[in-house]
Amino acid sequence: MSVGDYYSLCQRYRGRAVEIVTHDGRIHRGIIGDVDNNSVYLQPLSRTRDLGGFGYGWYGYPGWGAGIALGAIATLALLPLFFI
Repeated sequence: MSVGDYYSLCQRYRGRAVEIVTHDGRIHRGIIGDVDNNSVYLQPLSRTRDLGGFGYGWYGYPGWGAGIALGAIATLALLPLFFI
């Protein structure tokens, strides 16, 4: 899929729980909070505040994890409700 396809898909799934796998093999699970032309921003599913993938701190969006570049996404899938 192209970056434009992932942008459209992320816009459509905004507010839904997803799993994103990047080209380097990292897995990110969360709720899509925002999407811009370059990145998708996930709200972590877990309530922990450690550096386990989301603790970098995002200055513009309190409580959201670090942005994931749309070009780095290898796969994106909706999560069933039991993951939440």
